[in-house]
Amino acid sequence: MPIPRGLTTVAAMLPVLLVACGTAAESRSSGGTPRSGGELKFALPADPTCLDPHQAATSEGLYVARGLVDSLTDQNPATGEIVPWLATSWSVTKDASEFTFHLREDATFADGTPVDAEAVKRNLDDVAALGAKSILGSGFVQGYKATRVTGPHTAVVTFGGPNAQFLQATSTPTLGLLAPTSLGKGAEQRCTGGLVGSGPFQLGGYETNRSTTLTRRTGYAWPSPLSLHQGDARLEKVTFLVMPESGVRTGSLTSGQVDGIAGVAPQDEPALRGGRVSLLSRANPGVPVAFSVNTARPIAANLAVRQAVQAAVNRTEVVDTVLSPSYRPATSALSSSTANFTDNSPLLRHDPQTARRLLDGAGWRPGPDGIRSHDGQRLTLEAILATNFGPNKAAVELIQQQLRDVGIELDLRILSIADYQQARGSGDYDLAWGSGTRADPDILRTAFSDKLLNLSRINDPDLQRDLDAQAAAGDAKRRAELVATAQRRVLDQAYQIPVFEMTTVFALTGKVHDIAFTSSSGLQYYDAWLS
Repeated sequence: MPIPRGLTTVAAMLPVLLVACGTAAESRSSGGTPRSGGELKFALPADPTCLDPHQAATSEGLYVARGLVDSLTDQNPATGEIVPWLATSWSVTKDASEFTFHLREDATFADGTPVDAEAVKRNLDDVAALGAKSILGSGFVQGYKATRVTGPHTAVVTFGGPNAQFLQATSTPTLGLLAPTSLGKGAEQRCTGGLVGSGPFQLGGYETNRSTTLTRRTGYAWPSPLSLHQGDARLEKVTFLVMPESGVRTGSLTSGQVDGIAGVAPQDEPALRGGRVSLLSRANPGVPVAFSVNTARPIAANLAVRQAVQAAVNRTEVVDTVLSPSYRPATSALSSSTANFTDNSPLLRHDPQTARRLLDGAGWRPGPDGIRSHDGQRLTLEAILATNFGPNKAAVELIQQQLRDVGIELDLRILSIADYQQARGSGDYDLAWGSGTRADPDILRTAFSDKLLNLSRINDPDLQRDLDAQAAAGDAKRRAELVATAQRRVLDQAYQIPVFEMTTVFALTGKVHDIAFTSSSGLQYYDAWLS
């Protein structure tokens, strides 16, 4: 499900998505006494694109959203445990079709209105109404029927059928709560501002492709229990600066112009490790960086071609040549840090001989330049990729060489995130490069269900049945079995060509303390402080 790196979503196969919340176990603290005040300047590789948490589809957008909105629950990234946040407790029916949340009574939005059951209803109704505009949320609330307000602080959420993944989804910023005043604005307007949440920060300003500023709100008193402190955020201000060039980000960090950077390029890691900065890295759960194969296109519809591409890719060479020791080759349709991951390494073995045999058997014969053809048609696949993760281009160019060795021509179309999203939506590609990040294996459904993102344009009743069943399974063992079957089906049919597991790498100066990773390798900065 490519979500171009930085897009996640989901990732949901955009350039890369995020969700959930963090804990001290995944943070950086060099000791000392925390102090209040100061401005954290943090450089991002791409513009957030949309600030609305319900619509945000990039890592950068969700970095911002996490400071603006709180969630009903939180998820411990070290254990995967779901813990209370705005909801003090909850109950779930045996078939996982109804969820009752009991809310704390002291939380307010930044405009002073209460975070109550009516606000929960308004927010979930909003996500459902957004439909495809909420790339992640549309999957989280699929089958949503209604939210009943049975008391000022009790909300009962019902679905048309079982939805076991919904509880984890409530820990994500995508289902974070916005004030009713924000929900009254149009979807496009909300992407660029006018957002009021219950989180520790307020939106100070947004300049497209330049910066986003968050300012501390006063009177905040309901952080997640995974947080290190209570009360107002320690930082007075957080400024996210857009710096697409990795060298510019690195130079700005080492010169002290910024305090932290996201999207640390693999080639910059060795120099940074030897300097006066610290690197934080965490493997992203979810869907690895991969090609989603558009099976609606004539050549990509051929299973033998898809399987040949799968066998021709040398994942270890990509990691060793283009990336760093922070990364690892993909071994399944899910990353190894995802719940219910199953190792399918034998299906992803580099085997160019098998690739050639598959193509020979399908009637594709090498031409004078080595590229194969069949009935006068050249074996050319068009790949789209976004540039929001620096190594994307180099990785795909190396794969281009690997595929050429077996007679497959790969044409690369490098696009802006906006153009990538447009091409992805129209199906104008054979292969779409990206990844998706979520701590729950239901991200497979987001990526491959014919009811959701479905970048592979597949119509596979067997896979659809397993994806729907795992989302509904209340029994953990049964769900794991279904997820394992779905992973293998995706690879057997080569709907996805996994290449490497995404890793989030941040770099911080020595003055930054207590930045935390979320359960989906996002950024949590409520506890952060500057010495």
